Amino acid sequence: MDAASAKLIGAGIAVMPLLGVGIGLGMLFSSIITAMGRNPSVADSVKGAGLFYFALVEAIALFALVIALLILFVF
Repeated sequence: MDAASAKLIGAGIAVMPLLGVGIGLGMLFSSIITAMGRNPSVADSVKGAGLFYFALVEAIALFALVIALLILFVF
């Protein structure tokens, strides 16, 4: 196996956490919608916490993308 193909395989493996990010965001927003549907009076606090957790989960996707780009273009 040459270096170019190893870089491509490594970059592909580096973006595999994006699958978990997609599943996590789907579960997060379905829980937010369910909570707001069950108790509309707490909608503001649920939205605030939901946006915070959205940022944390999305950061994982950005880190995975940065690692994949580093593998492709730096090494």
